Amino acid sequence: MLKEGDFIEIEYTARLKDRDIIFDLTDEKLAKEKGIYNPNVKYGPVILCLGQNHILPGLDKNLIGKELGNYVINLLPEDGFGKKDPKLIRILPTSVFRKQKINPMPGLQLNIDGRVGLVRSVTGGRTSIDFNHPMAGKELTYDIKINKVVKESKEKLDALLKILLLLKEPKTKVDKGIGEISLKEKLPETIEAILKEKIKSLISEIKEVKIIIENK
Repeated sequence: MLKEGDFIEIEYTARLKDRDIIFDLTDEKLAKEKGIYNPNVKYGPVILCLGQNHILPGLDKNLIGKELGNYVINLLPEDGFGKKDPKLIRILPTSVFRKQKINPMPGLQLNIDGRVGLVRSVTGGRTSIDFNHPMAGKELTYDIKINKVVKESKEKLDALLKILLLLKEPKTKVDKGIGEISLKEKLPETIEAILKEKIKSLISEIKEVKIIIENK
């Protein structure tokens, strides 16, 4: 039975419940079959730690207590990407975009003040932009396969670095309770300290963390 703190390997397909539209998945073959393959995405099983918000709150909660195997999990908006917040919908004069040689149209994504919004409508000289997450307010269905509980320390460490530092291919070594991480650039001291403590708290076999900066 899975518990908080367990590292697990899963595969999943995520759909909009009411429309049966896939918006996220780990199966490369299925992505190609459905015409949603993205060459920039790395497909395949993912490893995460339960209880650490590495996945949506509703999934995290539902997976605790499960056994290995296949499950269908339905999520309400509050357990997924949240309810739609009206305060995150802004209406701006269309002329603002025209001056920047941007032709706003429904479905267009725009980056405004560092936030990505989706154009919802363009009417009467006004453009409505929604800064909510695209899946906010929607009920979701996840088909999940729990493959295994991960026991190997290096696998756990690699998984954490992929999630916390967004590293695609972490360079690590774990030996005699010491976890070594090779990075191209030095982390800010505060971030480095937090990272080390997080690793030691979640991977009990690792008692010390060393970060090595590679020579350029």
